Amino acid sequence: MKILVTRKIPAALLKPLNELPNAEIVMFEKEDEPMPYERLVEELKTADAVFSNLSDKLDKHALEQAHNLKVISTLAVGFDNIDLEVAKAKGIKIGHTPYVLTEATADLTFALLLAVARNLPQGQQMIKNDQWKSWSPFGLTGKQVYGSKIGIIGMGRIGLSVARRAKGFSMAVFYHNRNRHEEAEKEVGATYCQLDELLEQSDFVVLLAPGSKSTYRMLGKEQFKKMKNTAYLINSSRGTNVDEQALYEALKSGEIKGAGLDVFEKEPISAEHPLLELDNVLAIPHIGSASVETREEMVQVTITNIINGLTNKELVYEVPNS
Repeated sequence: MKILVTRKIPAALLKPLNELPNAEIVMFEKEDEPMPYERLVEELKTADAVFSNLSDKLDKHALEQAHNLKVISTLAVGFDNIDLEVAKAKGIKIGHTPYVLTEATADLTFALLLAVARNLPQGQQMIKNDQWKSWSPFGLTGKQVYGSKIGIIGMGRIGLSVARRAKGFSMAVFYHNRNRHEEAEKEVGATYCQLDELLEQSDFVVLLAPGSKSTYRMLGKEQFKKMKNTAYLINSSRGTNVDEQALYEALKSGEIKGAGLDVFEKEPISAEHPLLELDNVLAIPHIGSASVETREEMVQVTITNIINGLTNKELVYEVPNS
């Protein structure tokens, strides 16, 4: 029974898989780069299960080669890298790790918000460049977060957790979602509004919508025009939700004040990416869930999904319609 693990995972965490009868663990021995697509396709030909992540391209071609595959378990909430139609047709179950990373991602989202609002990256760079010569009355002055307005696009579990943090800063919370979120309205006094209204009044626009065809580049040229020129965009959802060229132009022209970005349309981005030329952009390498506690719990859920899938049990978290 072959279990393919597409990134290096600490041996201690993989112990439950090694204890499966007749288990053969085939693991890619690099942690910081994905398994090459050609090898992934080749390994899938004889795999019974795969421990994958967002960087693995489990497309139609790859899955059509997988003749024994019973379960895909991805170390992520999102699954837009997996061809769900092919998987369903082949009877492959797909597990993922929702709920586990809610608080870590909310922490990171709010950290981005605070950092861009108060010019923390610029301050650090000033010291590194030996440019801090004296106190200045208006040097590196930023936006006060306390009492400001936050607009959350995508009021799911992470959105609600961000809203709770915002409430601690006495921020007015606005949100846009496919459906009203009564819990958010009752608990933090969040106000539901249409997207245009949210963009027009928010000091911080926080994008937490899932990646899908309906959200592809949902923020572009027209949406940035509606934002305040003192407003900031925070994106810790999916890079595909933003038109990056339009964002670059809005930031460069001063149409919006700044951005904190954990995700990009194509990852990893290169050091030559146009957004990195701008001083008003804080870019980090997709680390929303990167706390030790969260990643270890994600691994545990991923492994349990694999074990359950191989033993004909219900997955802990199964992708709908997979």
